[in-house]
Amino acid sequence: MIRLHLPGAQAGSTRLEGARLHYLARVLRVKVGDALEVFDGRGTSFEAQVAELSELHATLTLTRPRVTPPPRAVTLLQGLPKADKLELVLQKGTELGAAAFAPVACARSVVKLDGKEEKKQQRWQRIAEEAARQCGRAEVPVVHHPRPLFEAVRALPEGTRVLVLDEEETAVPLSAAVPPDAPVALVIGPEGGLSRAEVEGLRSLGATSVTLGPLILRTETAGLAALSVLRHLDGLLG
Repeated sequence: MIRLHLPGAQAGSTRLEGARLHYLARVLRVKVGDALEVFDGRGTSFEAQVAELSELHATLTLTRPRVTPPPRAVTLLQGLPKADKLELVLQKGTELGAAAFAPVACARSVVKLDGKEEKKQQRWQRIAEEAARQCGRAEVPVVHHPRPLFEAVRALPEGTRVLVLDEEETAVPLSAAVPPDAPVALVIGPEGGLSRAEVEGLRSLGATSVTLGPLILRTETAGLAALSVLRHLDGLLG
């Protein structure tokens, strides 16, 4: 099924131009009468049909809105990794149900904030949008602008339980620290891990150190593994 992200979508007729027209007409080569699904990125999807199609615009008819109850809100605070690892985390984390991503600068981050994050954030948001379209989600995760670790933690919604993936923690498994139904934030260090000062600072803010087990996971793997555990605990995976 063809899926199209259309922020603010409502039942009825809607006109498309520009990039979305190009995507439907030139990339997907839809025709008048073709069926597709439109989703607004906030949990509502619609059955849709191409009513008109020209070089200048397309008209879709949207019917039968379906609201998908949102899963537990999980924010992934990912220590800025090297190369394109963050793009992998965004793509796969979206597939695994993350509600938001917060790229964070940590003491051991090789990648540093350089004032050029605006353009990167826009690209990252598009990656999350495309992953949501492909995996069938009706909501698109928010990708926040990169910021320092503690600033990102302090900006979390009130009531969020902060869980720190800590390689030195051995007694508290992630599965034992997850509260029922409450929003969760997972803190993942960069390639070199979190410093002890950062871990202690997070604890002073109310965070809990947890472990995923004895294996050492790469930064781009740890958050995805933790998201999988949460999805399983919530009955949405496995």
